[in-house]
Amino acid sequence: MSDVFISQQSYGKDNIRLIKVFRNKNWHEVVELTIDVLLDGDFTAAYTEADNSKIVATDSMKNTVYILAKQSSNVQNIELFATEIGRHFIFTYSHVSQANVSITKHKWTRMLVDGKFHDHSFYRDGEDTHNAKVIVTRINNNDDENSIKIESIESGLKNLLVLKTTGSKFSGFIRDKYTTLPETNDRILSTSIDATWTYNIISPNVTSSIENIIKFEFDNIFESIRSITLNTFATHDSESVQATLYLMANSVLKSHPQIESIRYELPNKHSFAYDLERFGLKNGESSEGNDADIFVPFDKPNGIITATISRKKELL
Repeated sequence: MSDVFISQQSYGKDNIRLIKVFRNKNWHEVVELTIDVLLDGDFTAAYTEADNSKIVATDSMKNTVYILAKQSSNVQNIELFATEIGRHFIFTYSHVSQANVSITKHKWTRMLVDGKFHDHSFYRDGEDTHNAKVIVTRINNNDDENSIKIESIESGLKNLLVLKTTGSKFSGFIRDKYTTLPETNDRILSTSIDATWTYNIISPNVTSSIENIIKFEFDNIFESIRSITLNTFATHDSESVQATLYLMANSVLKSHPQIESIRYELPNKHSFAYDLERFGLKNGESSEGNDADIFVPFDKPNGIITATISRKKELL
């Protein structure tokens, strides 16, 4: 008898690239997605006995995604489209117990030509993305919708690069024999914002889950959180990245009761004033003051500040 066992497994198709064009006569919309699908379930024999009889080929997963994209009216709404994909695999294959679907929506912005929006031309005006991850699980062996549950829905934004030239301080930190960083009352603050938020999905099965989440205006919530994040970054007189992060998260949770928690990851994108004193030019030893206007960006090594801010659970 073997003294080892498979304690976890999943497999699937990563990086399924997809562009869908929506045509309304001459006016077109375009959506570009990258989709990952991972399945968990009764696949042990494929590992331990080289028995592939229950394997859904990853090429079939890719084809399924394209077929569902062709048929779906929710491709632009990535949280709902991810739910559709997860439901399909759970409902179609009785031995699949969980489907994990992650989608990244890439940015395409309509071109402005001669003062008017062009009907079918777009450009990429940033590398920040809208992301979603949906987990759909099987809760019993029935072959109907009541056998399926939406376990969780996460949304987020990634790679939102921001910078402000003042309104940021950093002082009062521990100073010891290892400290060389000067305190500053005015510095350039730059970071690449990653944020992930979790929706409050409480329902016994997929039918009530769908009824619950269909009223969530996911795209509007995404745009609101993006706006709150940018506005807070721009206007907060920051004593630290930590303080700004907390204010961002607190503002999001106050504005959106559907969200259970939000996590921010904010790496420092340092810019240090270049020493021009040796050339007889004032540029400051730090980024403080009006004399400092020539800086050198440094990306590595960098500090990184993270936190998850959650709602307190009410005691029953």
